Amino acid sequence: MRAKYCFYLGVALVTASTLMLQLIQTRILSVMVWYHLAFFVISVAMFGMTAGAVWVYLRRDQFTENTLSHDLTYFASAFAITTVVALLVQLTLVPVVMRSITSLITWTELAICMSLPFFFSGVVVSLALTRSPYPIGQVYGADMIGAAAGCLGVLLLLNSADAPSAVMWVAVFVAAGAALFAYAAIGTVPERPGPLSLVLQKPVPIAIVIALVAGANTVTDYRIHPLIVKGKVEPRANSLLFERWNSFSRVIVFRHPKGEPHLWGPSPRTPRGRWSIDQRMMNIDGIAATAMYRFPEQLSDAEFLKYDITNLAYHLPDRQRAAVIGVGGGRDVLSAMVFGVGSITAVEINPIFIHLLTHEQGFAEYAGLSTVPAVEFVTDEARSWFARTEQTFDIIQMTLIDTWAATGAGAFTLSENGLYTTEGWRIFLSRLQPEGVFTVSRWYAPDAINETGRMISVTVAALMDLGVKDVERHIFLAASDYVATLVVARAPLSAEAVDKLVGAADGLGFRILIAPGQAPASEVLRRILSARSPADLQAYTSSLDLDLTPATDNRPFFFNQLPLSKPVALLKRAREAFYRGGTAQGVATGNLSATATLGILLVVAFGLVLVTIIIPVRPALADVGKQLVIGGTGYFLLIGIGFMAVEIGLLQRMSVFLGHPIYSLSVVLFTLILATGIGSLISEKLQLESRARLMLWAIVTAAYVASLPLWLPDLLLTLNSATLGVRATLCVLIIAPAGVLMGFGFPTGMRLISAVDRKPTPWFWGINGAAGVLAAILAVACSIAFGISTTLTVGAICYLLLIPCAIAIGFRPAARA
Repeated sequence: MRAKYCFYLGVALVTASTLMLQLIQTRILSVMVWYHLAFFVISVAMFGMTAGAVWVYLRRDQFTENTLSHDLTYFASAFAITTVVALLVQLTLVPVVMRSITSLITWTELAICMSLPFFFSGVVVSLALTRSPYPIGQVYGADMIGAAAGCLGVLLLLNSADAPSAVMWVAVFVAAGAALFAYAAIGTVPERPGPLSLVLQKPVPIAIVIALVAGANTVTDYRIHPLIVKGKVEPRANSLLFERWNSFSRVIVFRHPKGEPHLWGPSPRTPRGRWSIDQRMMNIDGIAATAMYRFPEQLSDAEFLKYDITNLAYHLPDRQRAAVIGVGGGRDVLSAMVFGVGSITAVEINPIFIHLLTHEQGFAEYAGLSTVPAVEFVTDEARSWFARTEQTFDIIQMTLIDTWAATGAGAFTLSENGLYTTEGWRIFLSRLQPEGVFTVSRWYAPDAINETGRMISVTVAALMDLGVKDVERHIFLAASDYVATLVVARAPLSAEAVDKLVGAADGLGFRILIAPGQAPASEVLRRILSARSPADLQAYTSSLDLDLTPATDNRPFFFNQLPLSKPVALLKRAREAFYRGGTAQGVATGNLSATATLGILLVVAFGLVLVTIIIPVRPALADVGKQLVIGGTGYFLLIGIGFMAVEIGLLQRMSVFLGHPIYSLSVVLFTLILATGIGSLISEKLQLESRARLMLWAIVTAAYVASLPLWLPDLLLTLNSATLGVRATLCVLIIAPAGVLMGFGFPTGMRLISAVDRKPTPWFWGINGAAGVLAAILAVACSIAFGISTTLTVGAICYLLLIPCAIAIGFRPAARA
């Protein structure tokens, strides 16, 4: 009895660690490279585990129940050690996009490095499922429970340790699983132990050594960290004051020389040499920066903030209640105080910033804002908090804020962001006083209308949704250098308000781009403002080379302005960048980088899948009928693509709803894994043994997935004001039926194939894994180009097309076995 439970617990620990490692890697890559690589980690994990399962199949005579405990201990220990080794190698790599074959090689190295631990995880899980003496249903249940627990456990781990240390703690959990396999004592030692068997058969010492290293790495100032961040060596020596990770960010504070204050969009008339201040630079995930100023002895010492275009809206009179979205180092809060605002609510999603400003010794007193009675700090996701609150404000300010630290370079372009969608801005506008304004600052390219144009496009769409007809009377826009600031009002801007804004802009030397009663500064802006309906706005903005269509919750990729649905325009931009030596106008540089990364990863994934999965299992098709090969390949290709299309689509949609990708990853993966496992187990009892049953299942699955775009957006928008717990519960209730239904697909296909001929099953297993690896990348591209609803629809079509594939395979009586 003890042996059985040790075995089950070992399986659960290994699968929980596998999911935790996958999610932690999304955090590390967010710092080293870009946020959109969450899908890359999913692909790498699937690739590694599928390759491990294929490797076990190719050596199927080598592994039996007679040596199971030894084999599981051996490979689980290898999983633990390679997790640490792969981490150390990964942190020294430089995965950047450049016009060189070296870039492709580096990404291939990264993919191989990251997939190695998952390979050994795949070996362990495959052996546990196919060689154990225990009921397969119970083993599979332990597998699913462990994986689901890992999705939630990673939140606790990342909030208590930095990401590199968290990876090492995962390795400790894996080693503990290896020890449990050893205690299970199933079988004996093989006649020919594998290489390094003396080391790999000692999981307890391995766990102790890794735990000591992980503990030391957590407390030391010389901890393991990425050497290259966003393509540059990160300066740390003698300048690092603070570093902390949580489940969705890494915040670093650097010393900064005393001198001229840091301003985002300084006026050309800012007095030089008038201010010399103490300030610290705060860095989020290696690229997004914000400043923390020492609290001035008197507010007049911070009047340099009046010369920053981001504070243009504060020149309007009678502003007593302000809300700041994204506190950072407290700069915008201090700005509101300088302009005499009497009540300031600061909403910040990241608790690290709130802790620094209110409790961290050496920082809270430095910033000084926590002692100001007029300031209230709120730790919450801004969009859901504004949807929930009944407060209204004279000014709501959002300065270069991107929930997950998007950059001005636009390299965040493949990730979704609910702060910059039409639905999000409707919420913000609804929380304004009758004469209140919503002000947003974004990067501006003087020679190109990119982020600025899309910002106005979202503004016009949101105002139209609120029933505004003459949108041009509600909008003021000015720019300074590379920052543009929008001021948009619920009611038409009064003549007095326009005069104040124009006077402030003229006096400070800002360029007015849009103002009531004035011609817009460009034809693009004029055409966007002149749209008289959402259809007109969509028609014009979608006709441009850059994608300036209003970002919505269905396509929440505000920062991606290279239209993937227009390959000719995309190639044109790439060609322009090539001849400029790798640069492009404005946000297009980052867009091209992110899109090129997507293409490179697709090539890398295809090559690895071909070499390690497809080619090795190709011999399994020998002497198999053509109809079975075509029907079976189509079936498993479709369920691989269909499942990943649904998974990625739900991940992206729930990311906007839950307020952060890590919550989406945890909740969606937890629910899908658990529900799919339940569906697979139910399929053993309720087999799709006839054509009628399979057709009914495929139609119901496709119908449910296809219906999601019809009712899900309205439901999520209605409940956007709910607490995180309620929203997460709703996600579970929505995702679970899809997971249970999709869980029937793989075991049903295997039963159909096995009833005809068992020999080619490894091929179909490999096809399914390969399709999933590649589909994870293609699904991201589909959502960006056509919307998340289209990605879900593609998934639904794939499940519907299973019907002719299953008919081609055939329904044999043996399928009931």
